[in-house]
Amino acid sequence: VQLQASGGGLVQAGGSLRLSCVASGRTVSVYAMGWFRQAPGQERKFVTAISRSGGVTSYSDSVKSRFTISRDNAKNTVYLQMNSLKPEDTAVYYCAGANSAISAPRSSYEYNYWGQGTQVTVSS
Repeated sequence: VQLQASGGGLVQAGGSLRLSCVASGRTVSVYAMGWFRQAPGQERKFVTAISRSGGVTSYSDSVKSRFTISRDNAKNTVYLQMNSLKPEDTAVYYCAGANSAISAPRSSYEYNYWGQGTQVTVSS
C-alpha cells in the first residue's frame, strides 16, 4: 500500500489544519492507521492512532483534546484535525499503516507502511 499525506502548511498559533492521508494499492480498512511527527533534531514521535473500524483511538498527551483522528474507509482516507495549534506542534507529520494485532498502536515499530510526510509550521 502507498500512503500520501497532504494538508500541511503555515498557520498561526491557535489556528487549525486538517491533514489527509490517502491510501492506494490496497484498501486502508485492513490497517490500523497512525500519525507521527518529527521536529528538527528530534526523533519521530507518536501523535495518534485509530483502529481498522475507527472504534478505537489513541492520542499522545501533548495533543489530546486538540487533535482528532478519523477515517473514511470508503474513501481510503485517514484524517487528522488539528485545532488550537501551538508552535511546539511544528514538525513533519507522517501517516502510517500497521498490520498489527494492537487496535491503535502507539509504537512506530508496529507500523509497516509510511507516507512521505507533510510539513506543519505553527508561528507564534
